[in-house]
Amino acid sequence: MPRDKTQNHIKIMAAARAEFLEAGFEKASMRSIADRCGMTAAGIYRHCKDKEDLFYQVVTPAHDRLMAWANAHRDRYEDSIREEACVSWNDSYIDMMREVVYPNMEDYHLLIARSKGTKYGNYLHDLTGMAQGKILEFMEELGSKNSKVKKISEAQLHLLLTAYVTALFEPVMHNYDSKEATEALETLETFFTPGWKMLFGMG
Repeated sequence: MPRDKTQNHIKIMAAARAEFLEAGFEKASMRSIADRCGMTAAGIYRHCKDKEDLFYQVVTPAHDRLMAWANAHRDRYEDSIREEACVSWNDSYIDMMREVVYPNMEDYHLLIARSKGTKYGNYLHDLTGMAQGKILEFMEELGSKNSKVKKISEAQLHLLLTAYVTALFEPVMHNYDSKEATEALETLETFFTPGWKMLFGMG
């Protein structure tokens, strides 16, 4: 399905975004989206295969931005392991929230709070699982070079990451305003960062 930039397509995307934000994916109506943008349902279907495809068109750019940041973050740390036994603290998911997520709160609210019934329906669980696998590899390799790295089981790491990711995205779940989100992030950084540094032998 082509992703065009015609005026009709722009109108449809804006209407779909508003409908999904208000109703969530499962309760959203293609008829309502058509009404919002002053088009027929048939006109909408010239721009998407179905409601799910329309939802993906709305949210996938935000998902792609987050994945691009996460992949670059992983690469920075993997490069540092190859170069030195004790890596420096380059950045963390705190920075991801500050740079990518919180400035685009509505985009990520759609992904994690309005996506039930789609492949993104367990977004935070999936994000946690992805991070967990990479961190276990990272700690194993780093631990072979640095005795200060703490040994932690997969189950224990899962507990920590679930708490961390859930806390980071809580302001997104509840649509905090910019000031509230910034204050929350500062608190989370103060609480979580020393613990992660200690686990990675950086404390």
